[in-house]
Formats: sequence, C-alpha cells, structure tokens
Amino acid sequence: MIPFLDLHKINARFERQFEVVFKEFLDSGYYILGNRVTAFEKEFADFCGTRFCIGVGNGLDALRLILEGYKLMGTLKAGDEVLVASNTFIATILAIKQAGLIPVLVETKASSYNFDLKELSESISEKTRAIMPVHLYGQISPMEEISELAKKHQLLVIEDAAQAHGAIDKTGKLAGNLGDAAGFSFYPTKNLGALGDAGAVTTNNIELASGIRRLRNYGTTSKYVNDELGFNSRLDEIQAAILSIKLPHLQADNNLRLQIAKRYLSEITNDKIRLPYYDGSYNHVFHLFVVRVENRTEFMDYLNKNGVGTMIHYPIAPHKQKALTEYSELDFPVAEEIHSQVVSIPMNPLMTAEEVEKVIFVLNSY
Repeated sequence: MIPFLDLHKINARFERQFEVVFKEFLDSGYYILGNRVTAFEKEFADFCGTRFCIGVGNGLDALRLILEGYKLMGTLKAGDEVLVASNTFIATILAIKQAGLIPVLVETKASSYNFDLKELSESISEKTRAIMPVHLYGQISPMEEISELAKKHQLLVIEDAAQAHGAIDKTGKLAGNLGDAAGFSFYPTKNLGALGDAGAVTTNNIELASGIRRLRNYGTTSKYVNDELGFNSRLDEIQAAILSIKLPHLQADNNLRLQIAKRYLSEITNDKIRLPYYDGSYNHVFHLFVVRVENRTEFMDYLNKNGVGTMIHYPIAPHKQKALTEYSELDFPVAEEIHSQVVSIPMNPLMTAEEVEKVIFVLNSY
C-alpha cells in the first residue's frame, strides 16, 4: 500500500538532530518564548523576505491575530467585511468570524481553485476592508490582480499561506511577502511541518508585528503588565527548534514535490480524471496534488483496493457546513462541484520512482 502520506518516513531523516535539540531543550529549563523561538522567527522572516515573523500557536490563530492586530491599530473594526474564497478550509473563515469581522464568500475559479477575479471585484462593498486570498493546495493566488484591486479600493491583503511555504511568484517574492501580512500553519502534514500544532505571522509592518507579539501573550507589555485583552497563542520552544532543523531542507523538498507533480501531469492520461492547473513555474509547491472525478466514492474505493492511499481536501463546502448555517442559502455552484469531486493522491518528497509509477499506472487503469 502506498500511503497517502508517511509522516514517520519524512521526519525520520531528522531524528538524530531532534534528539539532540530535545535534550538541549530539557536541559535549558526554559520552555516558553525563549531563544529558539527568537531564532526561528528570524530564520523564517529571512526565508520569506519579510522584516518580521511572529511565532504563534497554529495557523488559525495566525490569521485571527493578524485581524486582531489591525483592530488594535484602528485599521479594522468589528463588523468590517473580509472577502474570502468560497472553497477554502473552514479555518480561514473561522479566523474572520472569531475576530468579530464578517466573511464575505466569493465564488471560485474552477481551473485554479483560487478567486474568480470578476466575482471578487463585484463582491466589494462599502463595508469591505480586506481581501484574504488563500494559496490553496500550495498554489499562489493571482496576487498581482488582487493587489491592484486592493490598492484601487484601499483594502488590506492578508494571505492565508498555510499550504504554500516556499511558493514563489513571478516577481521572485515568496508566499508570506505578497500582501500586508500572512498567516502560516506548521501543522505536521505541511511542507514545513512541526511535530504538533504551530504557526506564524509574517509582515513588514512594525506596528502590526509589535501588536501581535503582545496579543499572542495575554496582551503583555512587560511581566504581568497587560495593556490589551490578549490571547494565549505562543509557538513552543521545542516546535521552533524542530522547525529550525527542517527549514533549510524545505526548498529541496519542494523541488522533489515538483518533480513528482510534473510526472503526474504528463503521464496521467485518463480522460475520467481532471488534473490540476499548473503553469510550470515555482508558484505551486504541491502541498497537495488534487484531482477531480465525477464518481468519487467509486474512484477512491478503486484506488484503495489497488494499494493507493487517498484523502479528500475538502468534502464539504464551507457554506454547507453546519457550523456556518448563516451561509447555507448561498449558491456557489463551482465551489460545490469542486468539493463533491476532489480527491488528493499521494504526494510527498520521499516517494520513490516506483511508487510514483504505480500511482500513475493505477490511475490510468481506472
């Protein structure tokens, strides 16, 4: 059986280094917001090309704290509208709602799984204050067009870069440095994954960075002095150490993903299977390789019986989730069709040539 994702195999490469830093971590007696967090924040900011990185508890908190930081600055206020794609993972929408803002869902473009730009433009209202593009599956959103639209209407651009670590746009800038701020997740399955929950914010705005540093730690300005109603969302020292070990290998791993993706795209030739759009650049790091089929249950059963693991990202469109009943009457036919058809097939940097060949053979035989 080719597993959908073998995290043990991916992390086994670093076990000796993990053991060394874990012993150092234990011996230090310093477990929260120490030198390892500071070091990783600098390393990841340098990697993304931003002035600041703030380590937080997870990707959801990263997005929420960006919005809360802008509220602290007076740039946003409760009730403001944020435009977001209708086919994103629910965490993107939860972050907006939990910050007291209003998510406005925008229809998706079927070919790229990113914003339909015409729909995006038409969704702007007098209450719109921000656009939150999602680099879904590892592919950068159409940021040039989004940025032009945002500039025209004086809107913030906040990237959900949770799946796009290391993706590079056509200007040479990396995901995380394409808007006013960006939220990252380091959930273990990500291209850059911790060994537990972890996240970060990147930005070039010193006031926003300072506010988020306070907000992530109870609104603290100095020991037991709290100027704001803050949160408890701090990147753990040990997770920061793990991420520092893995970060130098990220782009090499991304390149291996690209090689596998290119084989899939050129060698899977079954007309029953719709392959993802890819323009051949480095703007896609293939966190996931997502195909579409009309009879998903039959297709997944077939793959399982033939030794190929799968997952669904994601089975239910956000506006159809029970948690978001206020959106249940909305109509997003493209997003709904996407969610009913998508299947993720094995994609990780350590897949062997034989495993890739088997996946291709099994899909072509369907």
